[in-house]
Amino acid sequence: MIPAVALVMIVTGFMAVEAAPAGGRSTGMWPVGLATGCLLLARPRRAPLLLGLVFAVALLTIWAGGRPFDVSVGYAVGTTLGTAVVWRLLTGGLPGAPGLRTDADLRRYFLATGAGSAVGALVAFLTSQATGWGSAPLVALAIGSAHLASQLTLVPFFSRLPDHGSISSPGERALQWLTILTVTPLVFLPDYFPSLVFLVIPLLAWGALRISPFEALAQMVALLGFAVSMTTIGSGPFARVPAQYGLPPDSRGIMLAGFAITCALIVVPLLVRVGVHIAIARQAAADRDKIQNIVNSAGGVAIIGTDETGRITLFNPGAENLLGYESVQVLGRSTAMFHTPDAVAEKALELGVSNHFIQVALAMTEPSAAGTHMRFLRKDGVERTHQMTLTQLVDDRGHTTGYVSTSEDVTDRVDAQTALEDALHAERQAVERLRDVDAVKEAFVSSVSHELRTPITSILGYLEMLEDGEYGDLNDAQGDAVRRVATNSSRLLSLIDDLLTLSRIHEDGLAMIDRVFDLRAAVTAGYEVVAPAWSARQLDVRIGLPGEPVPFVGDREMIERVVVNLLSNAVKFTSDGGSVRVLLRLEGADAVITVRDTGMGIPEQEQDQLFTRFFRSTLAQRRAIQGSGLGLSIAKAIVEKHGGTITVLSATDRGTTFDVRVPVVT
Repeated sequence: MIPAVALVMIVTGFMAVEAAPAGGRSTGMWPVGLATGCLLLARPRRAPLLLGLVFAVALLTIWAGGRPFDVSVGYAVGTTLGTAVVWRLLTGGLPGAPGLRTDADLRRYFLATGAGSAVGALVAFLTSQATGWGSAPLVALAIGSAHLASQLTLVPFFSRLPDHGSISSPGERALQWLTILTVTPLVFLPDYFPSLVFLVIPLLAWGALRISPFEALAQMVALLGFAVSMTTIGSGPFARVPAQYGLPPDSRGIMLAGFAITCALIVVPLLVRVGVHIAIARQAAADRDKIQNIVNSAGGVAIIGTDETGRITLFNPGAENLLGYESVQVLGRSTAMFHTPDAVAEKALELGVSNHFIQVALAMTEPSAAGTHMRFLRKDGVERTHQMTLTQLVDDRGHTTGYVSTSEDVTDRVDAQTALEDALHAERQAVERLRDVDAVKEAFVSSVSHELRTPITSILGYLEMLEDGEYGDLNDAQGDAVRRVATNSSRLLSLIDDLLTLSRIHEDGLAMIDRVFDLRAAVTAGYEVVAPAWSARQLDVRIGLPGEPVPFVGDREMIERVVVNLLSNAVKFTSDGGSVRVLLRLEGADAVITVRDTGMGIPEQEQDQLFTRFFRSTLAQRRAIQGSGLGLSIAKAIVEKHGGTITVLSATDRGTTFDVRVPVVT
């Protein structure tokens, strides 16, 4: 491939110099873009050899075109240096073709070609000054614009373009080519209207938006090839510019290069932008389909979504299976159709609200009502008991946008629990059925957590790109909205990680890597992870460690997680002005990690539930402190896996102290 490109460079180099206007002092549109292409195709270690070849070809072609030898040497040096600059900025000296698929790639492409052309123009200016060959500013402008036009139009052929194909039909593509091949000669025939040639630019933009990137570039190069040929033989509007307007001969090349630059500045950004939009659309469609598949695959869970007025907008296959309706039969109707007046009245009495469906529904959105039992009326008239959670959807302005309920039929579970009072045999049967139901629930949680982690990670990646301005600058309101979405997405990703850890504990236990390490390092690492949470608050947070190493056998990352969970809780539940202490000490053959705070504390009657999954104290709920209720259950499982114990001492508004006691290496 490189020899073929080099041969084309030599031939077109001779043609460019020969085609330069009589009396001109530049080199015509010398194919410096092909010289850069040779470097992009080669391995980096061959770059010096190829740059030597570029210098030799440039010197030979320019000198053979009638330029003085010293001028030819200067022009050849400028061509070689400009080529090296473009190659280096595009690749960083690394092997492989540079990408031209994203906005960052596009910026690098413009920077590289502009810098390389500026170097060529500067060397041409100095050469003209030193040799007295022509007007230095005019020579610099002519050669710089010619280099820029060549680099902008030819370098994309040696880059990794967007991989989307043509989105136009074969008939449309044929019409595009026919229009370009027809219009181009027509606009180049008049000798006195240079502005007419710019009428073909909308045609190039049409191609860049609708056909494959390579074909769009081919259209542009075909048009420019015709323009150069017409100008070379002295025909067309650019050929008559010097005589018509009394300008220097080199102005012909400057006008032609300006036309080529304009075409490239239209076509290349358009095809890159189309590629970016197609890639984003593909990813968004894939994420949407994946989430839809997750919802649809939950055959044992009824997922019902509504708008802010309670009208049904989502009815998944699980809801169809459990309630007997098809989605088309319920969309747009109120969810009140699934509950009898007696069921609503019973729930209103339980929740302590008025006997009105809307009041009951609003009360069920409270965190304390999550997982409550509610009777559902099937299409066949049979009532079934569901364990359901109703969630209120709120936008970043605090406005309610809808509701989502998830429920599973637990009628059999409730019946089994009632039957436990009758006989031991019935009790064993009920337990087995409960285990089956719990296994299905755990499998569902694990599956949903795994499947949601990838799209949430993708969402965070795109949010980071939006914050960095990859898709344009954001105003203050947009930036604030993006940051809110990113914060909530990170919280959701953290919850998913906790669910996955709990799933591993439930199914296979914690797979840990046992190594000997200094327990002080694990405690310090956990302390530093949580440090950003109090850095902007008025909290006195300190750590105390023994002076000697504390050798310990276990999984360091898991121990760090215990410290992170306990310390983050202490910081979260302690108001500004309070204090938090993290201490490590030795007591006989045990090491004790203590996390003590002066926060809100935990009511004594709730402390026996503290390490239960999803448990959150009434104080935390009343004060609307966010959390999933999983951190302490995970910490307890990790500590017990290491043969240790975790205890708590707390009182309301007097703070909390957790002691983690684990055996050390003796």
